[in-house]
Amino acid sequence: MTDFQATKALFDLPQGVIYLDGNSLGPLPKAAPARMEQVMRAEWGQMLITGWNKAGWMHQPRQIGDRIARLIGAEPGSVVMGDTLSIKVYQALAAALGLAKPGRKVILSDSGNFPSDLYMAQGLIASLDRGYELRVVAPEDVADNITEDVAVLMITEVDYRTGRLHDMQSLTAKAHAMGVITVWDLAHTAGATQVELAACKADFAVGCTYKYLNGGPGAPAFIYVAPRHADTAAPALSGWLGHDAPFAFEQSYRPGAGIERMRVGTPPVLALAALETALDIWDLTDMPAVRAKSQQLTTLFIDEVERRCPQLTLATPRDPNARGSQVSFRFADGYAAIQALIAQGVIGDFRAPDIMRFGFTPLYVDETDVIRAAEIIEDVMTNALWDHPDFKVRAAVT
Repeated sequence: MTDFQATKALFDLPQGVIYLDGNSLGPLPKAAPARMEQVMRAEWGQMLITGWNKAGWMHQPRQIGDRIARLIGAEPGSVVMGDTLSIKVYQALAAALGLAKPGRKVILSDSGNFPSDLYMAQGLIASLDRGYELRVVAPEDVADNITEDVAVLMITEVDYRTGRLHDMQSLTAKAHAMGVITVWDLAHTAGATQVELAACKADFAVGCTYKYLNGGPGAPAFIYVAPRHADTAAPALSGWLGHDAPFAFEQSYRPGAGIERMRVGTPPVLALAALETALDIWDLTDMPAVRAKSQQLTTLFIDEVERRCPQLTLATPRDPNARGSQVSFRFADGYAAIQALIAQGVIGDFRAPDIMRFGFTPLYVDETDVIRAAEIIEDVMTNALWDHPDFKVRAAVT
């Protein structure tokens, strides 16, 4: 049983702030600064380049990958860390196309997918120049569009705007029945919902660690390759650390064994050290308990906000089993409303054109936070505190 009061005490949360934006950037684990200083001073400072061996820096991507594997229902040895999420999307999609049935040219995705995934698909299609097509349909129409001309199904499990949750098991099963390879983006599900990659027989998955996993801004991404594909999937981005023998310095590329071939460049040691402190907190949890608490908190938030704020329209599925760990409301002046809330100490975020988005991480958000946030939202909406020129000026990041 997870003690959520204990986990909340392990985060450095600003006094007077209710943080409902962990689905965009998780807060700072209290242990992270000391851990990073230790790596900088005792390892980088004293060991210098010998830290790659003495401190085990070179093995971090696999070791940390195994810790994340537990949170996403993946087999040991099937996850590796490194690079950004967009890079990992590119790798996974390229590898999936390489495993697809001959003659198939369609990459199927949906309009709830994060735009960067679609951009990477478009760029890959243009680079390959082999007649591939990106077909984008409404989220609710994905299942009906898994047909025998589709090569790869590329889906973000939770819609970044509405929080709508795809059924990974049923979609993967239908895809496989049609001979389609699957790529799942877990950016909004890793650490938020109970993911079962192995049980669902997913082919590839990718995800970031700076949201629900609390790894810090710019924290490295991960990639999962099902063990049945690990020694045949072509990595596309054939970086030197994905080579079978990086320090042989051969002139030609030979892919490494298993998930190692999905490594590209040098591990971001400092960023991985910060992530390790967050995973220490995750080690105190189990995902079924996290998921159950998340559903309780999001249901309470919906009930409280709808009761208090008729101006807002729920954009998130009402069924807790059909949503991730976020709640979104539509409001024409949503950007200004979010800025007014931030000024009052409730931090959410805005997604165009009209989505007010709130994330819930039970590791540091509790019922008291939810009730107080709803009270502040009611004040902002009822008294039109958002209707001020300063709140309508768009910043670079929304």
